[in-house]
Amino acid sequence: MKLDALVFDAYGTLFDVHSVMRRCETCWPGKGAALSAAWRAKQLEYTWQRSLMRAYRPFSEVTRDALEHSCQALGLALSPAQRDELMGEYLRLALFPDVALQGLPGKKAILSNGSPDMLDPLVKQSGLRFDAVLSVDELKIYKPAPEVYALAVGRLGVPARRIGFVSSNCWDALGAKAFGFNVFWINRNGAPVDRLGVQPDAILKSLGDLPEVLR
Repeated sequence: MKLDALVFDAYGTLFDVHSVMRRCETCWPGKGAALSAAWRAKQLEYTWQRSLMRAYRPFSEVTRDALEHSCQALGLALSPAQRDELMGEYLRLALFPDVALQGLPGKKAILSNGSPDMLDPLVKQSGLRFDAVLSVDELKIYKPAPEVYALAVGRLGVPARRIGFVSSNCWDALGAKAFGFNVFWINRNGAPVDRLGVQPDAILKSLGDLPEVLR
């Protein structure tokens, strides 16, 4: 397929949100994996709830609130210093080993739920280069709202049918497909496709498989 732009999700696709697990484990030995999983799940849940409630708050606040709730739910005492340390981990999340953007065609952009105070430092420290780094903070609503995907069309000046959207989050991939993008779901864990009435154009095991699909 001929594409003029590739748009990437950030959290969970390029950057491993569970790289915070080591810091979680340092704070609460034996609880790091449980906290990381609960934190991510509650973070996503809050974005969807706030969108439906039309009660937007920046992703940094959502992430902090999700951390505090998860610690309370797991019975973990969270000090202000620990909270700040764990939030700081989101500014230096690890890249997945399969992330390699060299040689991919067209414009490249990030379209993320992340607020600029979290997203901009993260992208800067990664060394990755993009034509645009787009945040839902402009619109005050989270993915998978259609207007979020339309933000990429307007900013890149490329019609939806000529944009490839890449995400490891199935709900995000299918939201992008419902909008009209060509969608590549990075299914690293072999999960089934969500039953939402649409299908990704391609299901890949790794970001490293993307160049072959685009030939």
